[in-house]
Amino acid sequence: MFNKILIANRGEIACRVIKTARRLGIKTVAVYSEADAGARHVRLADEAVFIGPAAARESYLVIDKIIAAAKQAGAQAIHPGYGFLSENEDFCHACDEAGIVFIGPPVSAIRAMGSKSEAKKLMEKAGVPLTPGYHGDHQEPGFLNVRADAIGYPVLIKAAAGGGGKGMRLVERSEDFLDALASCKREAASSFGSDHVLVEKYLTRPRHIEIQVFGDTQGNVVYLFERDCSVQRRHQKVLEEAPAPGMTPERRAAMGKAAVDAAKAVGYVGAGTVEFIANQDGTFYFMEMNTRLQVEHPVTEMITGLDLVEWQLRVASGEPLPLAQEQLAINGHALEARIYAEDPSRGFLPSTGRLVHLAPPDEGMHVRVDTGVEEGDEISPFYDPMIAKLIVWDVNRDRALARMLQALAEYRVVGVANNVEFLSRLTACPAFANADLDTGLIERERDYLFPEESGAHREAWLVVALAELLREQERAAQHAGRHPEPASPWHLRDGWRINADATRSLVFRLGDEQKTLRIENRGSVFRIEMEGVVSTVRGSINPRGLLRAEFDGMRTTATVVMAGERRHVFGHGRAWQFAAVDPLYHGAEGAGAEGGLLAPMPGKVIALIARAGVTVDKGAPLLILEAMKMEHTITAPAAGMVKGFRYGVGDQVGDGAELVDFEVGPA
Repeated sequence: MFNKILIANRGEIACRVIKTARRLGIKTVAVYSEADAGARHVRLADEAVFIGPAAARESYLVIDKIIAAAKQAGAQAIHPGYGFLSENEDFCHACDEAGIVFIGPPVSAIRAMGSKSEAKKLMEKAGVPLTPGYHGDHQEPGFLNVRADAIGYPVLIKAAAGGGGKGMRLVERSEDFLDALASCKREAASSFGSDHVLVEKYLTRPRHIEIQVFGDTQGNVVYLFERDCSVQRRHQKVLEEAPAPGMTPERRAAMGKAAVDAAKAVGYVGAGTVEFIANQDGTFYFMEMNTRLQVEHPVTEMITGLDLVEWQLRVASGEPLPLAQEQLAINGHALEARIYAEDPSRGFLPSTGRLVHLAPPDEGMHVRVDTGVEEGDEISPFYDPMIAKLIVWDVNRDRALARMLQALAEYRVVGVANNVEFLSRLTACPAFANADLDTGLIERERDYLFPEESGAHREAWLVVALAELLREQERAAQHAGRHPEPASPWHLRDGWRINADATRSLVFRLGDEQKTLRIENRGSVFRIEMEGVVSTVRGSINPRGLLRAEFDGMRTTATVVMAGERRHVFGHGRAWQFAAVDPLYHGAEGAGAEGGLLAPMPGKVIALIARAGVTVDKGAPLLILEAMKMEHTITAPAAGMVKGFRYGVGDQVGDGAELVDFEVGPA
């Protein structure tokens, strides 16, 4: 076994590898960019080596810097994690040349599976079932359009060197093919350094089922059962589970055999995942093989009781697989939810900023949280906006679903937009709860998953008011404690007035709704009047914002976190952002859609679609911004004229930068 390894990654997966290495007594070396100087993985590792600027292409993706860091630290092996260089054959080769063990498959296996088109040719020879499509080298757009027409729409254009949902476009009509192809090729070249694509038949209502495989240097290969990753948005996984609902032993054995055959065909060693697209009737087709550890590997660990990172380390050090196929078994059901800094109501647009308050649920036998950040850390625009992976386990799927709902209800995130509430709705969605699964579930269930804003119930308004009052009292008590006369009545905040009622008003806003609450302080309790209805309230609040309240004799708990004028209220599985309003302040009316359109996040302008001086309809594409390794189309907010662009192709823009001079008017 190794004495010291370097982890050529960051964030959650780096922290995950460190956890297992520490348990095995292996020292770890982290690498970090300028943006990650204070990151959690750097704090956890035994040593850390600086490798360059924030941009991944100048740090985490520079092979020479990673190899030099490993040599400098005296690491015997490198764990690549996932993403970055994890499936890069040049990196694997560089490790071999430097005499450093690459904790993963051999160069030949990465090369064989690195191109989706070449991999499918290989799988065809191995007898693994394939989806109808074109996987060749001819990349002329007109030729690919003709092949797509022959395959029959809808088709999926996929980057041959891609992964993680990037470089993929669904095309439903021949006339849309060339534009989609150009966009796909741009994203593929940016993300993977190659714009080579393949075209496949897009199956209606398909499921995404993958098989975890493991091989050793003695030629043994096993499969550790399946994961269902059908619930996706923009071809990126959102909820994963193991085992796959409705999987029969016969179908599991058939898919497992196909996955093992695929691994053996390339002489596979280490952890790998063979991904299949499956029809509702049970037929399945090979999609690709990921020659690394998957993001969703924890659900496999939860149902098998195994540590896959430990298996990786043992196999890479030359040991045989710890268990044979007949020794592996499934126990219970596990689910994983990816907690992201993103805004589901804005097309899952990534969010950046400081994690002002971060409180995950308590971990235990049923709940696990894998994360690369802690409260106070930044979600930067340079890397994937994942906050954590929330994994739950129980004896069956129904109980695991209940565990997930409870854990999500306890998750508290303040400082960035996040998808926790969306994940709660997704878990509770009847289609998901009843295992009516396919990769289009989120779009199919949009009405349920993206409901109209309904505002907050009365209790939430009372909660935010009570929290405000209790914090005022706490600040007054702290101030009094520092005063020479702490018992002076002038320190009290009880609303007392000479010859007047002890009343005051608090004003809060939620979205477009604003309410005034009249408060009467009666010592240990408050009387709060809202819209003519009076409630008697009391409670206590701790420094982390946990509020224990009693309203008219009914007790409840909630969490209220202050961030500037914002009051973030969490309770009963919901979250609201109230604003404390100064009733003496009067803001000006907004300018509406007229004026400059703003960048939703830091990024780079990669294409100008419209032309200055032309009129466009509402929703017309104006320009394309590349951010968080994805393309984001900026569209017209209303019918009007594009007066000009403030940035050109290739320019970097900041969050909130004005991009387009736009004048609202008849198109």
